[in-house]
Amino acid sequence: MKDNDIKRLLYTHLLCVFSIILSVFIPSFFLENFSILETHLTWLCICSGFVTAVNLVLYFVVKPNASYKRSSLSHKVTRFLKCCIYFLMSCFTFHIIFVLYGAPLIELVLETFLFAVILSTFTTIPCLCLLGPNLKAWLRVFSRNGVTSIWENSLQITTISSFVGAWLGALPIPLDWERPWQITIERKCNTCSSCMGLGTITQ
Repeated sequence: MKDNDIKRLLYTHLLCVFSIILSVFIPSFFLENFSILETHLTWLCICSGFVTAVNLVLYFVVKPNASYKRSSLSHKVTRFLKCCIYFLMSCFTFHIIFVLYGAPLIELVLETFLFAVILSTFTTIPCLCLLGPNLKAWLRVFSRNGVTSIWENSLQITTISSFVGAWLGALPIPLDWERPWQITIERKCNTCSSCMGLGTITQ
């Protein structure tokens, strides 16, 4: 049974990675001038949608929490609405945390919020799929020695890794923040037609 769960868990993670790869290539067939760098906000939305869809499909197909059964339609609707509220709350909470950590309060609001959405997609969505809107279960899984299955152990590791990865990814940002050489390059790129893309990114 444990080996079977490990295989299903491996396939689940591979499909999630594959969904991210698809979000890079598939939109280019339907959207003109699609690029991760130049249209990064669009890609964040698409990537979030792909990963969310894959997580939902895998949850209904694999059913790692098969012991939880309740077929009442009203209960399912209530549970779904609670999950949506939890997801929105996590997005706004992450957005506030990013602002407290130094993100612009008024400028680049959309960029900051979409980053909060993508982080919520990789952390909150799997928790909602596996644990549901149950705060006691969340506290149990993310407490010390609180996991009871390999799925919860994987959920704990991937969620914490997402937070650590987001934090580590922000560390190099201040290294070239408002440096004189950056301003010089930006001015040159704004006057050079071949580097307009780079000038747009650095602004």
